[in-house]
Amino acid sequence: MKNAFQKHLLKTFPDLYQKRVGVACSGGLDSVTLAFLTHQLGYDISLLHCNFNLRGTESDEDAAFVTQLAEQYSVRVYHESFSTETYATDHKRSIQMAARELRYNWFDELLQQEKVDFILTAHHADDSLETFLINAGRGTGLRGLTGIPQQHAHILRPLLPFSRAEILAYAKEEGLYWREDSSNAESKYLRNALRHKVVPAWKEITPNLLDAIATTEQRLKSAHALIEDYMTLVYNLVVTQQADGYALSIEKLQELPNTRALLYELLHPFGFTAWEDIYSLLESQSGKQVFSETHRLLKDRTLLLLTEIPSEVNTEKTIPETATEITAPIHLRFTSAPHFEVTNAHTVFVDKEHLEFPLTLRKWRSGDVFYPFGMKGKKKLSKFFKDEKLSLAEKEQIWVLCSEEKIVWVVSQRLDERFKVTRNTTELLKITRVL
Repeated sequence: MKNAFQKHLLKTFPDLYQKRVGVACSGGLDSVTLAFLTHQLGYDISLLHCNFNLRGTESDEDAAFVTQLAEQYSVRVYHESFSTETYATDHKRSIQMAARELRYNWFDELLQQEKVDFILTAHHADDSLETFLINAGRGTGLRGLTGIPQQHAHILRPLLPFSRAEILAYAKEEGLYWREDSSNAESKYLRNALRHKVVPAWKEITPNLLDAIATTEQRLKSAHALIEDYMTLVYNLVVTQQADGYALSIEKLQELPNTRALLYELLHPFGFTAWEDIYSLLESQSGKQVFSETHRLLKDRTLLLLTEIPSEVNTEKTIPETATEITAPIHLRFTSAPHFEVTNAHTVFVDKEHLEFPLTLRKWRSGDVFYPFGMKGKKKLSKFFKDEKLSLAEKEQIWVLCSEEKIVWVVSQRLDERFKVTRNTTELLKITRVL
């Protein structure tokens, strides 16, 4: 196996030999074998160990074992300890998903701190098969059936061509020692149930199962690459980037075949799962919306508007007369001006004598009324937005600057007539929204 592993590394990751390599090492069979192979081949390795604190003293003994292994190889070792159960509760994750997020977040930190140039994980062919089955059972798209990738940014998986049986045979041949994770024997986790019950029975029926699945995954990868090329053309035709997100043309989507499949390909990177609800947006009334954990898809007349869900912010800000600048919830500057200048949508000049401090900055509300600059009489903001043809998403981003209960400026939209500069104005205040 050593020769085959070396040939695979040289072919697939030819520049790795000159790099600092972090080997993710739990202390189990697969990662210990990976550490042994890379050390034997002369790579500049460090061992990276995550203690998820899920198995009491066993977890601590795993950490001690990895430290001892690093001392045996005379290499660096990096440890990180996590409160996995707390993280899972706080972030509403399963234990397995929480551990995965913590692990890869730590890997990102090590890479950013330049402790290592690349990180190797010990995923192998059986892991890829199990991932294939798990994703298939969840109703995944084509991407989920392409197996575990050999490389994702600076994360490399050089054991993917090898089976668990090959790794075990090689470890025994070399007299390696490793830790057994007691939780791996439990079938309450889906992956373990597949590993212990489903896959062994399938292998008995299909002796060359791993090779067959690897061939299938490769063909699916080729098909997925073809789809990505097509989706680039669709994206340019259907999607328009906006200041706060993206707009998808419903008309252009419906002119293309397989509209539902196109919607899935366009939107699944944003974490959506309620696909039937998304498909129904095409025929629904304006204002209907579907959420993922991070994004919102909103029907607005002839468009589907995709925007991030904003984090919770204070929706009202008090601004004293002495303020020259605020940076939240939006960025505004206040400057005494000697004379009036040409303005744009993001700058206004007001008669300071008409202001009552402190000013208030807030989101607009239903029922708000102002006196649009250049017009006679008052108008509801909702009517003003309709006349200006603002989308629902654009309206949600509107802030108003107020003096007592009077609107001074619908920010970046229109000044209020009552606060305009006249020939009688003696003190000008310049207000600028900084983008």
